[in-house]
Amino acid sequence: MIDDAAEVLASAGVGSPRVDAELLAAHVAGTQRGRVAFVTPDDGFAARFRALVARRAERVPLQHLTGTAAFGPVTVHVGPGVFIPRPETEALLEWALAQQLPENPRIVDLCTGSAALALALSAGFPAATVTAVDDSDAALAYARRNTEGTPVTVVRADVTAGNVLSEFDGTVDLLVANPPYIPADARLEPEVAEHDPAHALFGGPDGMVVIDRIVDVAARLLRPGGRCAVEHDDTTSERTVAAFTDSGRFVDVTARHDLTGRPRFVTAVRAG
Repeated sequence: MIDDAAEVLASAGVGSPRVDAELLAAHVAGTQRGRVAFVTPDDGFAARFRALVARRAERVPLQHLTGTAAFGPVTVHVGPGVFIPRPETEALLEWALAQQLPENPRIVDLCTGSAALALALSAGFPAATVTAVDDSDAALAYARRNTEGTPVTVVRADVTAGNVLSEFDGTVDLLVANPPYIPADARLEPEVAEHDPAHALFGGPDGMVVIDRIVDVAARLLRPGGRCAVEHDDTTSERTVAAFTDSGRFVDVTARHDLTGRPRFVTAVRAG
């Protein structure tokens, strides 16, 4: 059944047909992908599995079918209305977790979506005060569900507002953001174009509208020596570097790449 499903998904243009078939089978069987070969399917397995494969062949995201997405050390609930965290962002997470922060750091995650990045940072810095910010009610519903019982605080706010989190001015040790950054005319895979919320995807004509505002917010929130990392489209690395550099409020502005070698995010340090 998995072999047949992989062929169906490949014919539909799914990028990782075998992996997706195995993950769907594991989901239906209630086990992990590595153990699916040892499962004896129950009577309803075939029908449930084929139904999910058919939806995946229609390019419904795998994570919408399973209801969860893995990101670094955490797994979060996702679905329609919230951006699905991507493996590419784990490069930004890896950088953030490698930073030397104070004993009880204050961390802010702007455009948090499902709160995956905030949760992963909270796991990596257990003594941190982590604040996750978004302005989408649909995304916030997932973020609150995912952070229930954790130290992460979820705040509804527009990250481009001039006074967002003003109570934290000059006190934040680490700020991260995976904002809407795709240029408006970009062509996207069906899983993204038809299922990820446009509000979380598009950053204006050149993809820089939200990033430019986040540079100003980061300059206000970060303490001198505080660090930030902002993800961007792979066509706007130079412009993101320029946004930080031209502000005159940051040093050590650095373009960084994801695990595939593509330009993915920019880091900077708040000048003293």
